Amino acid sequence: MRWMGAGQFLFTTTREHTMTSTAIAPKTWTIDPTHSQVEFAAKHMMITTVKGSLTEMEGVIALDPTDPSASTTEVTFQAASITTRVADRDTHLKSGDFLDVEQFPTITFSSTSVEGAVDGAFKLVGDLTIKGVTKSVVLDARFEGQGKDPWGGERVSFLATGKIDRRDFGLTWNAALETGGVLVSNEIKLTLDVQAVG
Repeated sequence: MRWMGAGQFLFTTTREHTMTSTAIAPKTWTIDPTHSQVEFAAKHMMITTVKGSLTEMEGVIALDPTDPSASTTEVTFQAASITTRVADRDTHLKSGDFLDVEQFPTITFSSTSVEGAVDGAFKLVGDLTIKGVTKSVVLDARFEGQGKDPWGGERVSFLATGKIDRRDFGLTWNAALETGGVLVSNEIKLTLDVQAVG
């Protein structure tokens, strides 16, 4: 799926081929990082939204539409792949003030339960680990479609959104504003747009 940073994850996957709404197959799928995106969004100075993403990830999704409780998701993100398209800000996010990527090189998500139908809309509950701290998070997810690519591969797509409080993961750096409030919001919104191949 897609963070690892804080707040909400916004995942926008670029699809080169139209997905259909055919019945989802019960099998294990490998996340395609080149067609998946994990985004996060935070407020800067309480007034402007700044977005970023984690560009390197790997993981598997095991789906069983007949028994959603048997479906699982395991994803690992490389913390150093975080980007907001501003070099100085990215360097700060990788430092000990935030992710401390040298000591904690990965961010992980491991699902613990699925509530609802995996071929429709469902709640994905799992353990998110950032900077060595693990917390349970809930993502609102939905099945986006399934189809064959031009090379004979079968693909599925999911969209998930959620939010976290970055302080829960030890990401507490901030600066007070003279007008009140803080420089960086504590709430982080996440969006994960994930495509996987089976």
